[in-house]
Amino acid sequence: MSELQGLPPQQQEPPGHTGEMRPQPRDSMADYVGRGLLAGRRALITGGDSGIGRAVAIAFAKEGADVAVAYLNEHEDAQHTAELVGEAGRRCVLIPGDLAHAEQCQRAVRQTVDELGGLDLLVNNIAVQSPVSAPEEITEEQWMRTFDVNIHSFFRTTWAALPHLSDGSCVINTASVNGLRGNKSLIDYSATKGAVIALTYALAQALADRGIRVNCVAPGPVWTPLIPSTFDEEKVESFGQKVPLGRAAHPDEIAPSYVFLAANRLSSYYTGEVMAPLGGETMPG
Repeated sequence: MSELQGLPPQQQEPPGHTGEMRPQPRDSMADYVGRGLLAGRRALITGGDSGIGRAVAIAFAKEGADVAVAYLNEHEDAQHTAELVGEAGRRCVLIPGDLAHAEQCQRAVRQTVDELGGLDLLVNNIAVQSPVSAPEEITEEQWMRTFDVNIHSFFRTTWAALPHLSDGSCVINTASVNGLRGNKSLIDYSATKGAVIALTYALAQALADRGIRVNCVAPGPVWTPLIPSTFDEEKVESFGQKVPLGRAAHPDEIAPSYVFLAANRLSSYYTGEVMAPLGGETMPG
């Protein structure tokens, strides 16, 4: 993975596109071999068009699940994800729209259930971030947008999904290392990711008696379109170099954590857990 040690300077307009990234992230699970761990399951993955969400969608498909992908407007990336899911022999439903709005969260769940015949697995994965050099730079608009996308959509989509989930179903939330330790240039983002972790803990307790497991993955630096579309060239160039492994992760390296948490055969006793693939960084306390 040495190609992620010292990334070439680059920038994109948000929300970013995979095809413009150099080097290309490994996000297609090309070497992954499924074992039928999710056979017959139906999954909704928000932010499944690219990055971690794409890798999770393909991994789930290789394990036997049909997949719905909710995303903003990155149609080219989403279509490629759908093609890769199809190559794995599973169905993929594409659901574009802004999940910052409650009605779109409800629509995503409704369309998933209508087209896939039900819903067993929910992966809340979308996020936005806007770096600042001081807290005063965060506008009311930015603060509310970050919260609407990064945490309100998680609750709203879960709320809409609950009538369709049953004993053996799973919810998996994507947090971040920044929700564990904060980040002075990503203040609002860090606050939402901390909220995602707390929401995971609370929902896991609230849904335990229904047999619905709720867990979280909180990655460190991962090479996804979010990075070149939100950081300046200098920050991109050094992205991921501070962790002990000395590089960012590829999405393919993170997706197996979601398979583990989704597969009852592997993780039936795991709920309220936070898996943190951090490239060797340790969290004190």
